[in-house]
Amino acid sequence: MGLGVGWKLHGDGRSPAPGAVVRPDERLSWTRTVGLGAQHVVAMFGATFVAPVLMGLDPNLAVMVSGVATIFFLLVTRGRIPSYLGSSLSFVGVAAIIAKEGGDAATLTGALLVVGVVLLACGLVVQSLGARIVHAVLPPAVTGAVVMLIGFNLAPVAAGTYWSQDQWTALATLLFTGFALVVLRGFWNRIAIFLGLVFGYALSWVLDRVFGRIHSATGGGQVTDHWRLDLGGVAKADWFGLPSLHAPSFETSAVLVALPVVIALIAENAGHVKAVGEMTGDPLDDRMGTAIAADGAATVLATAVGGPATTTYAENIGVMAASRVYSTAAYWAAAGFAILFGLCPKFGAVIAAVPGGVLGGITVILYGMIGLLGAKIWIENGVDFGNPLNLVPVAAGVIVGIGNVSLEFSDSFSLSGIALGTIITLTGYHALRLLAPAHMREQMAKEKPLFDAAVPGEDTGARDTRG
Repeated sequence: MGLGVGWKLHGDGRSPAPGAVVRPDERLSWTRTVGLGAQHVVAMFGATFVAPVLMGLDPNLAVMVSGVATIFFLLVTRGRIPSYLGSSLSFVGVAAIIAKEGGDAATLTGALLVVGVVLLACGLVVQSLGARIVHAVLPPAVTGAVVMLIGFNLAPVAAGTYWSQDQWTALATLLFTGFALVVLRGFWNRIAIFLGLVFGYALSWVLDRVFGRIHSATGGGQVTDHWRLDLGGVAKADWFGLPSLHAPSFETSAVLVALPVVIALIAENAGHVKAVGEMTGDPLDDRMGTAIAADGAATVLATAVGGPATTTYAENIGVMAASRVYSTAAYWAAAGFAILFGLCPKFGAVIAAVPGGVLGGITVILYGMIGLLGAKIWIENGVDFGNPLNLVPVAAGVIVGIGNVSLEFSDSFSLSGIALGTIITLTGYHALRLLAPAHMREQMAKEKPLFDAAVPGEDTGARDTRG
């Protein structure tokens, strides 16, 4: 396929033949391909614009760079791995910590750029040494713990920053989103978070019309009388224009907070590559390192202009599983749509107006789901917590991360929360393994490799730490 852009027409171009799939190097008719691209955009949309809103970044820029990052990923992987690269939710907790310590958007994107460089380097190592190095360095016990503490460390943000702005709208949004996630099926289930945001948005407008202004804290913490849904910025926004770009800045403390997320991103990419390979019938273990490196490089590109980090999206893997169409041509179409959306400031203003109470309901579920994905990794990989080699470092690291325990080295340098919890879990696990008796190490051999737990069509790892 060269660069992966020479697609063959599948059958009559209308739909997959009975029992067949549309492979990455094939396509349906261009009309249907564009339609599938639009479906991929809707599937990724919720998380891609929720992430920058929660992190204080420009949602228009996030959507636009997701399209650019997807095209870059498809070119680097030469069209063998159909995936969409959207905004990573794994860094929401990182953003909250950096903001609390006085950092701004430039500080955050600088930290994310460094993470992208490290992820790129890790991908090159995996490509050189083989995919099994992922399991050796990042066993499921460690990966699950890091994903869990990343999610649960966010609980104070959901409770203190968003929920308190409008508790009743937050509760209603939470209930509706939970209903959508559990009761709805197929495509509607995959965009449940997006539907929850739309519901909360509409409810806030209705409550403003019925009850008037609310007296509560704003996002900045000031208690005032204000509208739940303020659309003043939408009317002023242009229909067409470039999103706001900014250069990153680099601070050691911010980088240290962000680096542990590399573990979650490696696990996520590994699971997604495995799932896509199983669905297409094309084993992709030999391309896993390339995929990880491409994601890292795409993150560098996105954050260099002020956008969020990127990651492969399980939502879009679900769309492929349902449609049996794995054509990368559909992803090129999706990327084109995303770039066009990013060039519409009025669209970004609508997103930026999402009320804090709505985000409160969404984040209570979302942050909890992120944390529980860590438990999902443990279960799928058969992690035995009867073995102290797993139990001790994980128990210590999770409590340190969730409790935001701090270790001060000097007046100007300390480690806490996610960073310290990850270090304790990772170094503790490998150090104890060197010292553990043989029977404990033998028990570890029964665990499955991290990326063997992927299930086609399902969320296969740490997406919403997203992914």
